[in-house]
Amino acid sequence: MANEDLSKLKIPKTAEASRHVRVRIPVPLVAAGVLLVVLLFLYFQGALTPALEVDGVTVSKMYPSQAFTLLNASGYVVAQRKAAVAPKVTATLVWLGVAEGSVVKKGQVIARLENEDVSAQKNQAAANLNVARSNLEQASAELNDAAIALKREKDLLAKGYVAQADYDTAEARYKKAKAAVEGAEASIKAAVAALKGANVAIDYTLVRAPFNAVVLTKDADVGDIVTPIGAAVNAKAAVVTIADMSSLEVEVDVSESNLQQVRMGQPSVIQLDALPEARFRGEVSTIVPTADRSKGTVMVKVRFIDKDARILPEMSAKVSFLSRPAGKDEQTPFTALNPASVANRAGQNVVFLVKGNRAAMTPITLGARKGDMLEITAGVQAGDKIVAVPPAGLKNGSKIKVAEK
Repeated sequence: MANEDLSKLKIPKTAEASRHVRVRIPVPLVAAGVLLVVLLFLYFQGALTPALEVDGVTVSKMYPSQAFTLLNASGYVVAQRKAAVAPKVTATLVWLGVAEGSVVKKGQVIARLENEDVSAQKNQAAANLNVARSNLEQASAELNDAAIALKREKDLLAKGYVAQADYDTAEARYKKAKAAVEGAEASIKAAVAALKGANVAIDYTLVRAPFNAVVLTKDADVGDIVTPIGAAVNAKAAVVTIADMSSLEVEVDVSESNLQQVRMGQPSVIQLDALPEARFRGEVSTIVPTADRSKGTVMVKVRFIDKDARILPEMSAKVSFLSRPAGKDEQTPFTALNPASVANRAGQNVVFLVKGNRAAMTPITLGARKGDMLEITAGVQAGDKIVAVPPAGLKNGSKIKVAEK
């Protein structure tokens, strides 16, 4: 009975199958859903939005003097007092006491040439002077003795104790002694002149700085033959080249058509390529009274009012000729933007920074208008790249394609 009852306990197959029935979603419908999700993601990421073509510009610093600049010109820093220092004689350089960059004073000995021969001449001249002085002493003693003898003979002749011939002999001796003294004095003068010439010859072998200056180049080394004419083979015509750094001026070429905008004493601003962040005050010192017909220009020299040890000869320079002097409050640069780069969004002044291929909206604070530019006191700084002219549809995060401007 028990086995019989157990055999009756069976679950129908239809009921079991109904428990495991699965709902099958069509594959095309699944793919369409995934595609929709991807498209929505790309849309919100901006990948499907076309990039706006805009011009890019870099924020820069501007000096107030640029607003009243009449003319710009380029040139070079040139020392107005410069010399290639050479000796007056030809000899071998045996000592050099300076190098490039050395500061020298007027009259300072900066080099010495071989001078054994002229030193010997000096010693000989000094010895000849001593001999001449000894001869003068001897001649003076002889003259003194002859003068005493002549006086004695004159007294004896007056008393009739000596003959006229004895007096004449004494007188002749006196005149001879006097002439000897004069000859000895002349010999001393000649010896003094010879000694002076020897000293001058020695001094010629000493190369001295003609004025306060800085050594620019070293043109000869110890062992070189230096000659003032430089005609000999392997000879050097100069020892060093020096320049008076206080005489530095900028020489620029101004077109003849713009020359009427330049005048003597005109205030200027000088910028050096080597010191791009610095501005130096200057003024026109010379307008050279001749033109270069090949270039159609006239040379104008601008002297530095502001001195700086970093300014060196032959540096490239740019000169801005101003209509008036720049005031003390116009010496500091400011961050400047073209007004076209500033947009208004929700009543706020903004610019759009270029961040890769995206535009980042950035609020800014405006200062005073200076010339054609706007002063920016906060929000951006020099070197930032922004959209030059933001289009009306540009917003924060917009995809952009930048063309440099």
